[in-house]
Amino acid sequence: MLSGSRGVIRVDNAEQFITAAEKIKHILSKEPCNQYEGRHFLVEQFMPGEEIAIDGFMQNGSFITLSLFDKPEPLNGPYFEESYYITPSRHAEQVQQAIILEVEKCCNAYGLTHGPIHAEARITDKGIFLIEMASRTIGGQCAQLIEYVLGKKLEEVIIRLMCFEHLELDFKQQHAGVLMIPIAKRGMLKRVEGLLKARQVEHISNIEIHIQPGYELIPLPEGASYLGFIFATADSFEDTWKALRLSHQHLKFITSESWSLEPV
Repeated sequence: MLSGSRGVIRVDNAEQFITAAEKIKHILSKEPCNQYEGRHFLVEQFMPGEEIAIDGFMQNGSFITLSLFDKPEPLNGPYFEESYYITPSRHAEQVQQAIILEVEKCCNAYGLTHGPIHAEARITDKGIFLIEMASRTIGGQCAQLIEYVLGKKLEEVIIRLMCFEHLELDFKQQHAGVLMIPIAKRGMLKRVEGLLKARQVEHISNIEIHIQPGYELIPLPEGASYLGFIFATADSFEDTWKALRLSHQHLKFITSESWSLEPV
């Protein structure tokens, strides 16, 4: 019932499981959840491997790929904060086709025959495994990447595909990427330094800061917000990724201690 990897925790033994369960109970105690949601956790086996995301559209039982995003930084826990999304993928065509086939197969198995699809998968040594799939488009600001690659608004593409229009998708050759700026530590945001330098990095197209001074920064697994987004476009995957990393290094988030009163 939560979003943005909130409450998702990796555990490797019974002791860590108990600690994580208590932490998740505390998070849920502050949410308007029903009795079932408040008393049940989803437990999954951890699957090592590079993670990717894919957006597309099911039309008459066939999957139309809109974008395949690489997540080049390892996501091994203990928390799973989203960071870099870069498209088009740098994976071999054979791997990309295997991912698309797996998504299409899972959509047909669940009876999803017409509408938008967003899926996340892991590329493991045993093959491609979906870890999440939803009948929706990619969320929030990350949709700008698809719009850049397609040269069309995502809403327009989805509506026209919903109406069974045949679309000639003209994919750009350039790469586009986003960094969902992580929250490193808890505190009250006082100011953001280095924005000018960060924006001047080659290939950076835009930086958006979404948390204003005076508001509290809360990291995962409790936090539910990103600090902001850095966007980049370049001719190569590596240049796009490098620009995002370098731009982020220029940013300094100045905070003060935050205090909260909770009943004992």
